[in-house]
Amino acid sequence: MAETLGMLCDKLTIVKLKQYHSEGNLKRLTSLNKQATQLQEEIDDYVKDALNGLIPLDKITFESNKVFKKEGNEVADIVGGIGEIFYQLAEVNCKLWHEVEKGYNIENVPIQEKDDLVKMLATLNLERNKCIDEINNNFRVILDNR
Repeated sequence: MAETLGMLCDKLTIVKLKQYHSEGNLKRLTSLNKQATQLQEEIDDYVKDALNGLIPLDKITFESNKVFKKEGNEVADIVGGIGEIFYQLAEVNCKLWHEVEKGYNIENVPIQEKDDLVKMLATLNLERNKCIDEINNNFRVILDNR
């Protein structure tokens, strides 16, 4: 299994964003509702399998291993329980979605704001990956302590 709990949570938040932004498109919403249900079931199965020892502990975490210049690209530490971090992940993905939307019309972004947009996209993506990693780390601790 190549997915982790954090990765599945990330996918679910993105599906929810797509649902929100697909208002009125019944065909797309039907497909997204099916995908959301499948992801929820996959999360439930993943947690159940991990708790039952069917997923080796060394496969619970899968660090993002981002390679980037750390100086000037600091991202706050992500803290809290899985639910709180899942909430932070959803919030980061909302912000990321709206910044990416600006990039789709990059020619309309004033020159002086383009650098800020690229920096924001990079920083939000780093924060997103930290959330995913921290969900995985928290879940690993839960499994280690049972």
